[in-house]
Amino acid sequence: MKFDISLVGKIGSMALIDKESNILDYTLIARLSSELKPGYIWVTSGATETGRLDFIKRTGKELKGNSEDVKTDYSAQGQAILMSTYRQYIDSKYSLRQVLVEHQHFNDPQKREHLKAMLLRAKEQNAIPIINYNDAISTEESRRFEIQSLKNKNSKVVECVDNDETATQIACLVKAENLLILTSADGIYKDSADPSTLISEISGKDIYEVLDNITLCENYCNGASRAGANGAKAKLEYVKDAVKIGTKVTIANAKYSIKDILSGKAKATRIGVR
Repeated sequence: MKFDISLVGKIGSMALIDKESNILDYTLIARLSSELKPGYIWVTSGATETGRLDFIKRTGKELKGNSEDVKTDYSAQGQAILMSTYRQYIDSKYSLRQVLVEHQHFNDPQKREHLKAMLLRAKEQNAIPIINYNDAISTEESRRFEIQSLKNKNSKVVECVDNDETATQIACLVKAENLLILTSADGIYKDSADPSTLISEISGKDIYEVLDNITLCENYCNGASRAGANGAKAKLEYVKDAVKIGTKVTIANAKYSIKDILSGKAKATRIGVR
């Protein structure tokens, strides 16, 4: 099978934050950024939390008011910091391009093709796309209304409820060879409280068996790393679309290098046909 993009990677909000200092983990971002190159597409969460921490640092207090408005304001503040940080550490010979997406970019055929063409051009133009969901201008109420309207017309609708789904849909859009989901855990566990129960491989003799085994592993997954997150079960459900097109999926800890994860040296949950 021919793949157009080598890697779509995604990092979660909690993996980006230094919990002891309550700031972005600049060492982690520097390390990951140094590995990004043309042919890679990076999906980053963290704008809202980054904006929140930055606002507190500058004012000594949190924003109050409507939760949607607060999320919008934090996200707008955090996006600037995230992009500046990635630009600081990505190799200076590569261009960096911010791409803010919403659900309609995947559900409208014309917008899908426009997004796909832009992402594929980036590879040829020595550029690295950094993608995030556009929380700054997308409210939950309007999103739900728009998605329900789409569901009334189509059986398959991309919602982009979090960046795990966004990354998977990007991987499908550009036919990525690898989809890497980075978290604050080593992968999927049978028991999240017991590191020895890490599921290192979810595989099968064909795609259908892999999908069945993913569903079985979803039964082990409960809870999420933070409020508003959808957890490991949702990750497994989202990545099924990528598995269907032959993309190799890996869920791993952000503390490991991309090189070590893809080469099999680092602990992870790897998903695909044997």
